Amino acid sequence: MPDARSIADAVKRAVAEAAVTLRPDVEAALRDAIESEPSERARHVLSQLLENARIAARDAVPLCQDTGTVWVWVELGADERLPAGLQAAVDGAVATAYSENALRMSVVRDALFDRTNTGDNTPTFLDVTQRPGTGATVHVMLKGAGSDNASALVMLDPSAGEDGVIDAVVRAVEAKATGACPPLIVGVGVGGTFDTVAKLAKKALLAPLSVANADSRVAAFEQRLLEAVNATGIGPAGLGGRTTALGVRVLTGPAHIAALPVAVNLGCCAMRSATVEVLG
Repeated sequence: MPDARSIADAVKRAVAEAAVTLRPDVEAALRDAIESEPSERARHVLSQLLENARIAARDAVPLCQDTGTVWVWVELGADERLPAGLQAAVDGAVATAYSENALRMSVVRDALFDRTNTGDNTPTFLDVTQRPGTGATVHVMLKGAGSDNASALVMLDPSAGEDGVIDAVVRAVEAKATGACPPLIVGVGVGGTFDTVAKLAKKALLAPLSVANADSRVAAFEQRLLEAVNATGIGPAGLGGRTTALGVRVLTGPAHIAALPVAVNLGCCAMRSATVEVLG
């Protein structure tokens, strides 16, 4: 049975990996973008991003100085018990990982009333859900403020349909993409409620760019969104070009008959996430 210690160990390893290693699917997408990008300036920026990733991996230094908050999503097998003391164990793992890897501490005690740095990048933003089977799947994402501050959430009328969702996503990108360090990975959540649709958008960022969505309807919609985002011409580093986004990933869910919730969570060019399986 996965206990708090084994999950915390997985988190510690994932933080160390994600901080200095660009996700392979994102690196591959950058290389592909260089081949298709018509702007010489944009190609130069994309090449610099690949060089940054090479140096980070070689020297084990952060991909970005903003090493972010830590979001941990534990998918716990339905046959397992929720481990006691999980939050404390994960917080300890994060604190150790940030100290040992010399990562910047970026968490304040209270967003409004006490903006004193906690000094160890905790608390961890922890979610636990169930999935079939045994063991646990541990997802870790390091999210900088530049990309998270560019998030958006709107409650559309159901009649807005696909075109309304596309318009909402493009508006969000046009408003704040330059501060989110493009080229982006765009996570889109559609459905749920006001408080759950944002989580869909963040989870969507975990989907690899190298694997097409198994649902052909979603895959086609993601392509429409990608084309609309890249038609903005914002480009790498906001300096113009075709490659405003490397990919768009969409997660949908049930909703009230009178609601069409839409959330957009932008992932920056240093998309930092890692997944570790913990055996039962």
